[in-house]
Formats: sequence, C-alpha cells, structure tokens
Amino acid sequence: MHYSVIIPVYNRPDELRELLGSLTKQTYQNFEVLVIEDGSSKRADGVVAEFASQLDIRYFYKDNSGQGFTRNFGFERAKGDYFVIFDSDALVPPHYFQVVNERLTVQTPALDAYGGPDKAHPDFTPIQKAISYSMTSPFTTGGIRGSKKNLGGTYHPRSFNMGLSRKVWETTGGYRLSRMGEDIEFAIRIIENGYRTGLIPEAFIYHKRRTNFGQFFRQLRFFGRARINISRYYPAELKLVHTFPALFTVFVILIPIWALISPFLFALSAGVLTLWAILILIDATRKENSLSVGLLSVEAAFVQLIGYGAGFLSEGCKRLTEPKNFRETGATIEYPS
Repeated sequence: MHYSVIIPVYNRPDELRELLGSLTKQTYQNFEVLVIEDGSSKRADGVVAEFASQLDIRYFYKDNSGQGFTRNFGFERAKGDYFVIFDSDALVPPHYFQVVNERLTVQTPALDAYGGPDKAHPDFTPIQKAISYSMTSPFTTGGIRGSKKNLGGTYHPRSFNMGLSRKVWETTGGYRLSRMGEDIEFAIRIIENGYRTGLIPEAFIYHKRRTNFGQFFRQLRFFGRARINISRYYPAELKLVHTFPALFTVFVILIPIWALISPFLFALSAGVLTLWAILILIDATRKENSLSVGLLSVEAAFVQLIGYGAGFLSEGCKRLTEPKNFRETGATIEYPS
C-alpha cells in the first residue's frame, strides 16, 4: 500500500527537520511526504530541500487557515491509498509504517481509519517526559488517549497520529473545523458514516508537545475549550469524564476556603489531594526511573487538569448563554490564532 504523510507546519522548521529525519529511517518506505506550510513567517522550505534526495517529498506554502484546513489542503494533493497525519513536533520510530501496513493489509477486520498512542523519547528533557507521563497516565484523564476503547465506546483517532483511507476522505470531505476540536469532530463524522476505526497500539510516536509548563497550560486550556466547542455541534459527545478536570479545578480552589470555614473538610480535601500526588510521584518515578521526573510529573498533572478545567469552565459559561439550536443557526466560533 502507498501512503501519503501529511504534515502541517507553522513556524517550526527545526522540529520539522527532526521529524523528517525520523521518516528517512523507516523500514517500510512506500510513502510520500507532503509538508504544508500554513502561512509561517519562519519558512521550512530550506529544511524540506535538505531531504529531497532521501524522501519522496513535496512542499507547499499557503495562507494561514489553521491545522484542520491545512490538512485538507494536503489531502487534495496526496497520491496515496492511505493518508497519515503527524504533528510537526513528532518523532516516528523506524517500525511505524511496517506495523501500520501489516495491520491494514494483513489483519482483519480492516480499518478505514486508525490512531496510535504517543510516548516519551529517551532523549526528551525531564519536563517533556513529565508532560508525556501526565498526558498518558491513568491518574489523569490522559489515560483515555491510548486506550482501545474511547470512553467505553468506539475508538476516536486523534490527529497528532492518525491515518485514514482515501475513501474516508472522499466521503467525508475532511475537516469541517480548522481549530478547537477539529480532530474530534472529524472522528465523529468518520464513525457516523459507517467506517471502522481502531487503535494500533504498536504504531506509537514520540510526541514532544510543549517544552515548559506555561506552554503546556495554554495548550490544555485550549483543549478544554475545544471539548465545549464540540458539544455545540454534538451535544451527546459531552461525557461525564470530560467534566473531571473542571471538577478537580473547583476542588482545588475550594481547599483554602475550607480552611476558613471547616477544619474537617480542609483536612479531608488536603489529604485526598496529597494522596493523589503521592500516587503520581511513585508511579511516574517507577516508570521513568527518575525521581526528578516523578516530581515534575506531579506538577505536570496539576497543570494539565487545571489548564483543561479552566478552559472547559470558561467556554462552558459562554455556551450557557448561546441559543439552544446553535448547530442549526450556523453561529460562528472565534478561534484563537
């Protein structure tokens, strides 16, 4: 099978260089690469030129429109039977396409779209490893991302590591949103059209995400807003589990208040929070074999849940004031750049 790798990039030429370097090491090499520059001021055409002799690669520059529509731009120009999407801050292990090709062409039932998990590379910084742990930990809602079931139902692929057949693209028309939950909305429509989706556990990537907690907080706050945004179009997709970070955020805010009005509730709340932090410290230290990463993982978990919760709550307040027939009215959403 021939694959088309779609990589949107915005002001990240150095990260793109590392991603392309990892693609040159694939054991299965029947794929092309399309790099779509989404209106960047730091252009990556020079980086792409460095790999012209090592990869079947094409470069495109377009005005900024966000990652969803930039991926559509790539789909329209792709030649492959199957499209594979990576974020530009990913590293792809050498076995990736070998594993994917075997799953899609040999095993049954066939998948029309798939997703893969993400892991921390051994060379990542301690903060990057802590963020990766938090985003995949069973002690945070990140544990859902790499599970075979999505909240107990059909698996929903995510665009940081996702593949779909050409037929899926032709039927769905790709992304309808460009930002703020665009991959969630796309996955819902893929499933609604009757296509089979699934997780390929061995098709993991190394996802750099953010390099400091300030960036991580802003990213997770955006994710929280995105979940509410999806509920505007698909109200039934807002599950109880999606409220957990918001409830956690409120819980943390209430702890100092309990100190003023109820010593018992303060002690109970602080004790529960401390126990949760200790469990994360132990688990992360064990998995990463590093106490420093374990300590940073506790901080990362707080940043993740409070960042997501803050975005969820702020966008949820806006949602409560909007018309109930939002989807039918065609109301617009203001997306951050």
